[in-house]
Amino acid sequence: KFIMKKFLLIAAIAVCGMFSANAQEVSFGAKAGVNFASLGGDAEDADSRTGLHIGAIAELMLTESFSIQPELLYSMQGAKSEYSDSYTEMGVTVTESGEAELKLDYIVLPILAKYYITEGFSVQAGPQVGFLMSAKAEGDYTATAMGTSVSESFSEDVKDELSTVDFGVSAGLGYDLDMGVFFQARYYLGLSNIYDVESDNFSVQNNVLQVSVGYKF
Repeated sequence: KFIMKKFLLIAAIAVCGMFSANAQEVSFGAKAGVNFASLGGDAEDADSRTGLHIGAIAELMLTESFSIQPELLYSMQGAKSEYSDSYTEMGVTVTESGEAELKLDYIVLPILAKYYITEGFSVQAGPQVGFLMSAKAEGDYTATAMGTSVSESFSEDVKDELSTVDFGVSAGLGYDLDMGVFFQARYYLGLSNIYDVESDNFSVQNNVLQVSVGYKF
């Protein structure tokens, strides 16, 4: 995994360096915004988790209407789920409920091709690689029977159960103002299985809807 992570970083740097050598103009900036993260595959029934992202961008103009935009972002991802059930055992009705949240923190590196349809308005698409920094499962559970409730909460580090590298594609729209402020909305579709327990036949992918505002200088 370490070798793969190192290879992806080197490849990303090489790609950016190749384009920067041919760029007509290079600008830098920062962006931040909201993530609406969820999970696909065998965990597609999970609810979305709202988080944040923040980081730096560069834009390498190759022509008047086409550019390459690499980014380096901290991204809060994951998902939420809720559970509720009621059953009768030995004449006693038991109600169970709970909720859990999977908190995944990534450093992500998107490299987007950016085409300006009109002045300021662009479509963007490209690959993205993410490196898992931390992973926690948190939640609570409550059982009620005969008017008495028992509650428990949990918090567990689950990083060892997940892949340290995530890969997928991003696509979206952007609008740049003349003053340097820009707005972006994109969707990330994870292609790799982030669940890394060989004994379980379980496949899970990251999905993220991202809305951002930033400034280029």
